[in-house]
Amino acid sequence: MELAKLLFMSSRSVHEALKRAEEARLYCPIRREVNVSAFEEALLHGIRYFMAPKRGGLTRGVPTSWAAPPLVNLLTASDEPPPVWPDPNGSARGVSFEPLHHSVAQAIKEDSALYEMLSLIDALREGRAREGQLAGQELQRRLRRP
Repeated sequence: MELAKLLFMSSRSVHEALKRAEEARLYCPIRREVNVSAFEEALLHGIRYFMAPKRGGLTRGVPTSWAAPPLVNLLTASDEPPPVWPDPNGSARGVSFEPLHHSVAQAIKEDSALYEMLSLIDALREGRAREGQLAGQELQRRLRRP
C-alpha cells in the first residue's frame, strides 16, 4: 500500500485507521476521499480530547506545535523549552511530546507539508488558546484549498 510506505507505517495499521475513519464518517472508501468538513470539525473541536499528548522530560527531538513551521514564524520567541517529538537525530532540545504515531519523525523527513500539518495538529492537541486559534485558522485554510 503506497500510503503505508509514505507514512512509514504497516499496511495493517493504515487499513485499520481507514476503517476507523470510515466508521466515524471521516472517510469514504468507495470514492477514496476524506470528508473534509467532518475531518476539520473533529480536528478543531475534538482532537485535544481524544488524542491528548503524553509529555515527558527534556530530550532531543524534532520541534512540533508552536515551535515548528508555520507557527514558529507567526509567534514571538518563548523562553520555555519547545515541544519536540523524541528523536536522537532531532535538531532541538525540548520537552518530549508524544507524536500521533511512532513513525512521524521518519515520515516528515520526506514531506515538509506533512510536517507542517502534523505540527499544526499538535498545536491543537496541546490545548494552548492562542496557538490553537492560529493553528485552527491555518489548518482550515489548508484543508479548504482546491
